[in-house]
Amino acid sequence: MVHFTDRVQAGRLLARQLLSLRDQDVVVLGIPRGGVPVAFAVASALDAPLDVIVVRKLGVPFQPEFAMGAIGEGGEELVDESIVALTGVTDAEVEAVEARERTELDARVARFRPGRDRIDLRGRTVVIVDDGVATGATAQVACDVARRLGAERVILAAPVIAASTLPNLTGADDIVYVDAPESFWAVGQFYSDFSATEDDDVTRLLEEADRRMAGESGRDALLGTDTDADLDIPLSDVTLRGHLHLPASPSAVVLFAHGSGSSRHSPRNQYVAEVLYRAGLGTLLFDLLTPAEELDRANVFDIEMLGRRLAAVTRWLTDRADASGFRVGYFGASTGAAAALWAAGEPDLEIGAVVSRGGRPDLAGDRLPQVTAPTLLIVGGADLTVLELNRDAQRLLRCETRLAVVPGATHLFQEPGTLGAAADLAAEWFARQLLS
Repeated sequence: MVHFTDRVQAGRLLARQLLSLRDQDVVVLGIPRGGVPVAFAVASALDAPLDVIVVRKLGVPFQPEFAMGAIGEGGEELVDESIVALTGVTDAEVEAVEARERTELDARVARFRPGRDRIDLRGRTVVIVDDGVATGATAQVACDVARRLGAERVILAAPVIAASTLPNLTGADDIVYVDAPESFWAVGQFYSDFSATEDDDVTRLLEEADRRMAGESGRDALLGTDTDADLDIPLSDVTLRGHLHLPASPSAVVLFAHGSGSSRHSPRNQYVAEVLYRAGLGTLLFDLLTPAEELDRANVFDIEMLGRRLAAVTRWLTDRADASGFRVGYFGASTGAAAALWAAGEPDLEIGAVVSRGGRPDLAGDRLPQVTAPTLLIVGGADLTVLELNRDAQRLLRCETRLAVVPGATHLFQEPGTLGAAADLAAEWFARQLLS
């Protein structure tokens, strides 16, 4: 039975099953919310446009996770009468659930397509993607909606599909999956990280996909033989968990130093890593602390300890056969930016570039004048206190520096379009400093 790290990794594995569609007239549709990060990875691999196909499950009133049907855009509806009869749900209760879910469906369509038209599906191959298929009700309705909107061929794709559900998925011309286990009680059982995908995450991914199709996201990622794997990072005193993603012919890799309260599973860092990968850069996301160490909050703010650990991971990585000779960059967020700058000041390390997003470079203290790597400080325009701290830190840096302010962004870059802007700035900086 396959077990996925998170939706991003699941999407990459699923994309490999669909590469024959590359260069065809394909549209990828993600089922919000959880299906969109998976669909984003698929659309990136196929160099295809990405949109959402909004459907809502009709849950049994006394057990909402158990689907008795689904509804979709344009008035599509599917009710499983056998489940209705089995559970004893009345017609009035079905109508009440449908009315409530229809209101939420319409609201989501408005949130996910503000000022955007639905991508035209007429005469095209449509790949409908979800993070997993249990009963198949929402997937079936999604296929029906795509067909009604003119899709010539409908492919249903998901990392995992219940084996018992496969014969019932009659709405698709083809079904693609990584695994179809017999034992299946919930999609989340197949993921290490199945944290909720938020509306802002969906909007951000759609915006980034639009920029990619408009040619604004840098060169395409190479799709040949690459490295995309979870790994253990053995250091002298501890073993850390990480995820390494290298394009087919890499020459540079960016190590991510996450901030307090975050990890390698951070959706924001994963999003930025995907943008960097498509710009031709390898990425290594890893946990600076073990789960036991994270219990002591003092460790989260021990910049010297975090910096030494980042430096040790850098030495470990550059000693690997598949990473020897790479130019190395650091991407740090929040307190992770201080750790990145601390490590960049190590005299035996040759760090090619540093990017700080919403960072606290001031916490690197006396290390700042020792940094020689070109450093980009990205700060939200509405993050006033941190903006002043970055200006103060910039005056202490003796290397090439630039302060980029993203208008309207607060500390976490949660506002629509702001994280995409920061990711593009980081990709441009790393590409110029590491790939030129």
